[in-house]
Amino acid sequence: MSVRNIGRIHQKSTAFFLCDIQEKFRSHIFQYPSVVATAQKMIAAHKILDIPLIVTEQNPTALGQTATELDISQAKVNIPKTKFSMLVPEVEKELQGIKSVVLFGIESHVCVLQTALDLLENNFDVHVLADGVSSMNSFEIDHALNRVKSAGGFVTTSESILFQLMGDSKHENFRSISKLVKETKEATASNKLFIRSNI
Repeated sequence: MSVRNIGRIHQKSTAFFLCDIQEKFRSHIFQYPSVVATAQKMIAAHKILDIPLIVTEQNPTALGQTATELDISQAKVNIPKTKFSMLVPEVEKELQGIKSVVLFGIESHVCVLQTALDLLENNFDVHVLADGVSSMNSFEIDHALNRVKSAGGFVTTSESILFQLMGDSKHENFRSISKLVKETKEATASNKLFIRSNI
């Protein structure tokens, strides 16, 4: 009897993918501040939980560097790319022992979607954060998330993922993550990406 893949996620076999949250997108992306706020939460969590952070920048000469609010100084990988998908050779070689990827960034229907599809095709579990992805045109978001789901990916939220990664209130980082969730409560509550999602 085959075992159904329900998308269990574990701290030691997970990587966070921050996709192209760049300066030049700031005035063009729907609810850009919400994308940044979720990314800040996940960056803080990557430091607390010691989960590798993979960062890419799409054609940074034209689109600028990663948003200045985001501290990516401890990223395992931080590279420019021209391919829409983040799964470039420099990233792929850093994924030994990784089973699950938590994906957030922009644009939902381009780089995020193509990254998700490439990862799924290479047998990674993909968890896309509904409160952490966006596009220039807001209507593209739900279509992209539905496409991820139809391909076998999982659409979830940042807070849900953080508690799934711990799994138990006895986890050594439970207090630190709980504190992070409390500190970001206002930003989470006002996140219009999550509020508008039909997924």
